[in-house]
Amino acid sequence: MKITELLTKQTIKLQLDSQQKEAVIEELVNVLDTAGKLHDKEGYKEAVVNREKQSSTGIGEGIAIPHAKTASVKEPAIAFGRSTAGVDYESLDGQPSHLVFMIAATEGANNTHLEALSRLSTLLMREEIRKQLLEAATEDDIIDIINTHDKDEEEEEVKEEPAASGKPAKILAVTACPTGIAHTFMAADALKEKAKEMGVDIKVETNGSSGIKHALTAKEIEEAPAIIVAADKQVEMERFKGKHVIEVPVTAGIRRPQELIEKAINQDAPIYKGSGGSSSKDENESSVKGRSGFYKHLMSGVSNMLPFVVGGGILVAISFFWGIKSADPNDPSFNSFAAVLKGIGGDNALALIVAVLAGFIAMSIADRPGFAPGMVGGFMASAAGAGFLGGLIAGFLAGYIVVLLKKVFTFVPQSLDGIKPVLLYPLFGIFFTGIIMHYIVNTPVKMVMDGLTHWLETLGTGNLVLMGIILAGMMAIDMGGPINKAAYTFGLAMIAAGNYAPHAAIMAGGMVPPLGIALATTIFRSKFSKRDREAGITCYFMGAAFITEGAIPFAAADPLRVIPSAVIGAAVAGGLTEFFRVTLPAPHGGLFVFWVTNHPILYIISILIGAIVTALLLGILKKPVKQEA
Repeated sequence: MKITELLTKQTIKLQLDSQQKEAVIEELVNVLDTAGKLHDKEGYKEAVVNREKQSSTGIGEGIAIPHAKTASVKEPAIAFGRSTAGVDYESLDGQPSHLVFMIAATEGANNTHLEALSRLSTLLMREEIRKQLLEAATEDDIIDIINTHDKDEEEEEVKEEPAASGKPAKILAVTACPTGIAHTFMAADALKEKAKEMGVDIKVETNGSSGIKHALTAKEIEEAPAIIVAADKQVEMERFKGKHVIEVPVTAGIRRPQELIEKAINQDAPIYKGSGGSSSKDENESSVKGRSGFYKHLMSGVSNMLPFVVGGGILVAISFFWGIKSADPNDPSFNSFAAVLKGIGGDNALALIVAVLAGFIAMSIADRPGFAPGMVGGFMASAAGAGFLGGLIAGFLAGYIVVLLKKVFTFVPQSLDGIKPVLLYPLFGIFFTGIIMHYIVNTPVKMVMDGLTHWLETLGTGNLVLMGIILAGMMAIDMGGPINKAAYTFGLAMIAAGNYAPHAAIMAGGMVPPLGIALATTIFRSKFSKRDREAGITCYFMGAAFITEGAIPFAAADPLRVIPSAVIGAAVAGGLTEFFRVTLPAPHGGLFVFWVTNHPILYIISILIGAIVTALLLGILKKPVKQEA
C-alpha cells in the first residue's frame, strides 16, 4: 500500500491556523473527522493527547508526528498540516515544527496499513523531502512528492545490505515505542543513515505495531560487539545476556544516533546480566519513563487486573437483577441463569483478581520468570483472607525473590541457561514465595484486613461521611492517575473483605467529574466552546459508565477551575452516600449497576447532587468564551 492511499487531498491543510500544540492537534483531528476517517472525534483526540503525555511527538528537524492507534478511527489515514511560522510543539531540539503529520490507525489495522504509516516516518528523516514539502504550492504537489519518494523507499526496503568485508562486526540495534507506528521506525532510520555515513555496518530490529521486523538472530547477537536498545516499551532482553547493551529511550535513537553508534563500537556500555541484574543504565537516561519504580510495578498489576474486575463485576451485578440472593439455590428468588452469571463473574473472574495483581507486579519486576511465583503468592493471599494487601506483598516479594535467584544462579554454565526459566526460577521462586507467604505474611496481614473491616463497620455516621468525602475526592484529583487508583484499589479490597460501604463513595466520586462537566456544558453553554459542548455529550455516557478519564481533556485545558470543581462535587457525592449508608457490592459498572445497592434512589440522588455542585462551580468560575460564528 502506498502512503498516498492514506494521505489524500482531503486530509491536507496547507496552512495551519494556530502555532500552539493543542490547537494544532484539534485542527488536524477536525481535518480527519471532516474527511470521514473517524468514528469518535473526541475519543481519537484523547488518544493522541495521551500519547503526547508519554513523550512529545515533536521529533525535531521541524517535524511533528502526533499519532494514535484506537477504535475511534474508522479507517487508517494520515492528515498533513504545514505552518510557515512554526508550531510550538515541545520538540526534542527545541525548534518549532513546520510539518505536522497526524497518523490515525485503527485498533485492528492490518500490516499493509501499518507499514505504509511507518514508512512515512522514515521518509521524513530525509532533508530533501522536508525541503520539498515546505516549498510545495498545492495539495497535488504534496501528493506527488510523497509518491515519488515512497516508490524509492519501497524499492530500497527489499534490499538486504550485506556486511562489508574487513570491517568490525556488525552493530545491532532494537527500536520500539509504545504505539509502534512512528518513533520506532524513525529511530531505526536515523541509526541506519548515520551508520552509513560513518561506514559502519548495522542491523536494526523494529518492534512495531505490525510485529517484529528484521529480527536479530542468535548468531548475529553472538558476533556483535554491542547492542543498542532504543525503546520505550519492553522488548525481549534475555537474548542479550553477556553482551554490552546500551539502553536508551527511543527518542535518543532519533536525536543521538552517532553517539550511540560510537558507544557501541567502543563497547562503552555495561554488560547485560539478565533481566534481574542488568548493568547500570546510562546515567543520563536513568529517568526513562516506565522503566522502574514502585508505581510502575503496581500499575502493571492494577492495569492487568482491571479487565477481570470490570467483566466479572458487571456480570455479578447483572445476576442481581433477579434478586440479591438469586444465585443461592436455597433462596426463593433462585434463578439458574443468575447463578451461572454469578459463578462466571464472581466465583471465577473476581476470584482471580488478587492472583493476577500479584502475578503482573512480579512480572513487571522480574520479567516472565516472576509471573508464576507472583500468581501463586497472590492466590495464597486470597485463599488465606489476606486480600489485596496480601496480594501486593506477594507480588513484590515474588518479583524480588526471582531477581535474587537470577543473581544466585549466575554460576550455572551458559550451556544450561535454558533450564533456568523452565525449572530453576519457577521451582525455587514458587517455593520461597509460598513458604514466606504461608509462615510469615498471610496470618498477620489477614489480621490487619479483618481489623480494618471491623473498624469500618463500627464507624459512626460522622466518621463514615468523612471517609466518603476523602475517598471520593481522591477519585477526582487526578482522574485515573495514581491517587485515583489508590482509592479504587482500597474499595476493591473492602469489597473482598465483605464491607461494601467505601466502594459506594468511590464509584460515586469517579462518576461525578464527567457527569458534572457534562451538565455544565449543557446548562452554561456560553462558558464552553462548540467543541467542548460536543465533548460534554460524550461525558454523560462516560460518567454513567464510571469512566472518570472522560473529564481529563477539560481538566487539562483548564486545571485551576475544573479540578477543584470536580473534587468538591465528588466529595459531596461521596459524603452523601456514606451519610445515607449506601453499600455497593459491584466493583464496576457505574449507574448501570445502581440497582444492586441497598438504597438505589438515595445513591442516584447523591451522585446527581455531586454532579450539580460541580456544574454550578464551573458555571461560576469559568468565563464566557467567544462562540464560533
